[in-house]
Amino acid sequence: MRIGVLEIVLILVLALVVFGGKKLTGVGKALGQSIKEFRKEMGPEDKNKDASGASSDEKAESTPKDSQADA
Repeated sequence: MRIGVLEIVLILVLALVVFGGKKLTGVGKALGQSIKEFRKEMGPEDKNKDASGASSDEKAESTPKDSQADA
C-alpha cells in the first residue's frame, strides 16, 4: 500500500487544524535539526569507506608496511 499525494495533503491539513500553525512550525524545525544532527554523526563513517566496503583503517592494517617488506 502506497501513500499518495492526496493522502499526504490531507494529513498535513489535519495536523495544521489540530496543532495550529505555531506548534507545527516548531515541530518541523525540531525534526529538521534532528535529521541534520543524525546525518552529521553518520557522515564521517561513510567518508572512510571505499568502493570495496572496507574502511581506510582496515586497509592500512592489511597492507604490509614498506619498512617491514625491506627487512
